[in-house]
Amino acid sequence: MAGPIHYEVFQRKMSPSPWTLLMATEDRKQAIEAAEELLTEKRAVAVRVTKETLDPETMAFRSTTLLTRGAPEMSKKRPVELQTVGPRCTGPADLYTPLARETLGRVLDDWLERNGATAFELLHRPDLVEKLEASGVEVQHALQKIAIPESQATGQASHDLIRHYRRLAEQAMERVIKAGRANVFNELANAPLAETARKIAALPDRAFIMGGVVCGALTGIKGSRARLDRLMDLAGSAPVEGSPRALVMVQIEQLLCELLASRTSLADILGPGLDQGGSLAAVVRMVAPREIEALVRHDPRVALAMPVVDGPAGRLGVHLGAGDYPILASSLARMVLRELMGPRRLRPSEAPAEIDILRVLAMSLTATVGRLLTFEEVQNAFVERSRNIVTADFVSAYVADCESALCEAEQLTRLCENVTGGANKRAAGRWMTACVTSLRFETEMRASRQPPVDKLTLLANLQRSVKACDLGESDEAGICKAIGTVGSAIETEARLINQISRATVPIPRRLAMLLRLAAGETGPTGPVADRAKAEALKLFRAPEARAALHAEPQTVMAIKGLMQAAGLAA
Repeated sequence: MAGPIHYEVFQRKMSPSPWTLLMATEDRKQAIEAAEELLTEKRAVAVRVTKETLDPETMAFRSTTLLTRGAPEMSKKRPVELQTVGPRCTGPADLYTPLARETLGRVLDDWLERNGATAFELLHRPDLVEKLEASGVEVQHALQKIAIPESQATGQASHDLIRHYRRLAEQAMERVIKAGRANVFNELANAPLAETARKIAALPDRAFIMGGVVCGALTGIKGSRARLDRLMDLAGSAPVEGSPRALVMVQIEQLLCELLASRTSLADILGPGLDQGGSLAAVVRMVAPREIEALVRHDPRVALAMPVVDGPAGRLGVHLGAGDYPILASSLARMVLRELMGPRRLRPSEAPAEIDILRVLAMSLTATVGRLLTFEEVQNAFVERSRNIVTADFVSAYVADCESALCEAEQLTRLCENVTGGANKRAAGRWMTACVTSLRFETEMRASRQPPVDKLTLLANLQRSVKACDLGESDEAGICKAIGTVGSAIETEARLINQISRATVPIPRRLAMLLRLAAGETGPTGPVADRAKAEALKLFRAPEARAALHAEPQTVMAIKGLMQAAGLAA
């Protein structure tokens, strides 16, 4: 049982201020009026009224908020945690980690794009470092972009962080420039790459030196395609095995990861003529050549949708297929998943073709499960993509070229088949339901000049396609019922079942025609199938039918399967 109740009014005079108790009263109306008066007279920026109920057992008050109005509370600055005190990068070597290079690429993206370079090259090429150091303002802006967010996240002083990162940048630039003045990279670049790798394999700074040699080989080469071709030349001249080979291939892989992370570079490498879907398919073919070749052997139609990957991209695909660059292969595969989960259309000008390329990508990525991706990652990506293709804009474009309601229904059936995810299946099912239950669908089917038998066969095929879409039970039943209703109207107008039962053809043939209708082969299930089943039963009971079937036992065997399908035999 609840104890005594009273109401408390709290206020905040300024946005940063904490809540303070203004009054307590046993009158609910008085508390609310007092709070609203504070806001009206602008004596507070926010008010709150709470109901306080005393618990007789614990003698503690249980608070329930009745009213909160005014300015929202300002988020408090996160306190500095002991484990995050201090800058994230403490020495020049920290700038060479993947996360640090990603940050450098983000804060210097414009400068790097203008100079046709990546963050990895900036950390290994003296000419780029000197050019960046001479710009001045670029370095200052980059330091601010790094230090200010870190200051807000950790509570450290932004000026201290900027000074720290300036010293760190100066040390890193001095290291690269010093190596350039000492001709460390140029001297090694004149020797065969395999010999250089074996020569420096035991040095403590071997990764930095080999990175400088690899990046120096790209100096003066313009265009991502030409740069990739040069890197493949270097990979071809790497040592055959052992730690010297790993030393070369790891540096090349880090550079490749940054080079292919850019959409512009990827378009240049794969070819500017590919749309979004073609580019993603080409990337999948490049990172998983063995899986795609196996798919093509199994289904040659896959080759029609998969772009040909040749030139430098083809050479890279050979290395990826051999397992040389596992990090690059995994990052490219996940890039494809991210793009699939994004809003960009795969085939902006052809909605039906988008379904084709989506199906090919689904098969291709599923083939990489276990080596590059997990099944859950692939499934989640296609569930997200399916959400984009059941929207009104896409469906309108998808059926825009359909000249009839039947064509539209067939296209929507294909859409239902190719979406995944429960919610997306239901959305696609609603589009299908709206089509087959529309007056246009029934009117066009009944007014069509095709023979009634052909129209019923088309409806039966449509029903079978719907059942193969794996829609929800209620959606599938509703769609099939609507198709069956239209079929019933067509059959009633043509009196087809009556004509079959009275036709001047042998009884076994009439039975076969009725049983095909009853089984849903030549007509939709529903009223038409029920009437055909009833008429077949009536014909079976006729004495002349029994005599005819007894005289032709081979005919009975031929129609036995139809009887089972129609539910007339076990």
